[in-house]
Amino acid sequence: MSKEHPVTLAVDQCEQLAKEQGWLWNAPTTQKLAATLILAHGAGAPMDSDFMNDMADRLAASGIGVLRFEFPYMAQRRIDGGKRPPNPQPKLLESWHEVYAVVRPLVSGRLAVGGKSMGGRMASLIADEVQADALVCLGYPFYAAGKPEKPRVAHLAELRTPTLMIQGERDALGNREAVEGYTLSRQIDVHWLPTANHDLKPLKAAGISYSACLQDAAERIAGFLSR
Repeated sequence: MSKEHPVTLAVDQCEQLAKEQGWLWNAPTTQKLAATLILAHGAGAPMDSDFMNDMADRLAASGIGVLRFEFPYMAQRRIDGGKRPPNPQPKLLESWHEVYAVVRPLVSGRLAVGGKSMGGRMASLIADEVQADALVCLGYPFYAAGKPEKPRVAHLAELRTPTLMIQGERDALGNREAVEGYTLSRQIDVHWLPTANHDLKPLKAAGISYSACLQDAAERIAGFLSR
C-alpha cells in the first residue's frame, strides 16, 4: 500500500460526504494534502458566497482541503429563499459538533476548524472541546457592530488550540487598536491586513489590492496549517 493512500482516501471520502450532505469540498490541487479545514460561513452570507468561494480556491491551491457546510438557518434560507437570523448560539454549536464528529474519522491528518466572522467565533467556542488541531478565523467579530464596550473575548484568554486570526486593521467588529488591548491566549496569532475591513478589503490608499490581501491570508493560513 502506498504512503499516499490514506490521503487519497481522505480526499475521496470528504468529496463523497460533501455530496451526501449538500456541502462543498475543495480538494487540494497540489499533490500533497497538508491539512483539512472545516470552514463555516458568516452570519449573512452562505457557504458559497464570493468570499468563501475565493478563499476555498486559494487554500486548495496551497494544499489545504476545505470542507464547507451551512448552519440550519442558512440551509433553510437556501430552500425557501426567506430571510432569517442566525440560529441561537446553542444550535450553532450543536451544528459544529455534528459536522466535526462526522468529518474527524475520515481525516487521518491535521483537521482544523474555522470560519468567516460568526462561523469562526462559533468554531473558537468548540475548538478546545473537540481537540481540533488548529483554529482559523477570518475577520473575528470581537464585538457586535457599534458595541466595542462589550467584547466577546473571555474564552479567548484561555484558548488552548493553536489559532490564527486574519484581521483587517479597520475591522468594524475588531479594529487593531481595540484588539491589541485585549488579553488573548499565547496560542493566538493575529495577522493584520493593512487598512482592511471586516471582509479583509483594504482602502485604495493602502496601495494593495483586495486580491493581494486574500492571497496573503490564504498563504498565511496554509503555512500555519502545514507546520
